[in-house]
Amino acid sequence: MHYKVIHENDVPVTDLSEIEEVPPDLNIRAVDSALGAEELRCKLWYFEPGEEIQYHAHLEQEELYYVLQGEFSLKLGPSGDTEIIEAGPGTFWIAGPETGHGHRYIGDDEGVLLAVGAPNVEDPGQDPHSL
Repeated sequence: MHYKVIHENDVPVTDLSEIEEVPPDLNIRAVDSALGAEELRCKLWYFEPGEEIQYHAHLEQEELYYVLQGEFSLKLGPSGDTEIIEAGPGTFWIAGPETGHGHRYIGDDEGVLLAVGAPNVEDPGQDPHSL
């Protein structure tokens, strides 16, 4: 693949609540699939008030996040040494392999995050307390 250009609205919304083996029950747009990305994962995550991605870690994947819309409460850092940080639009954060991270949407309207992870491997979230 050399290049491809798409618009957010051209990427279908997937309701993860319809896929039993994939928590959390949020809506996403799989930007990576729509673009044919091979080396990274890229998703838009949509949150309603109170929804969250639980504190977890990946064994191989580094993840970068960017707040497009709304206010989030982040839990970041290794087990036993976490930090809680509030993040609004324009905020980036990153979590390397084996580094715990999670976030809860604390805004009143819809929240939107851009999440980019690499390498593009199956790397389900692990309990950071066990790493």
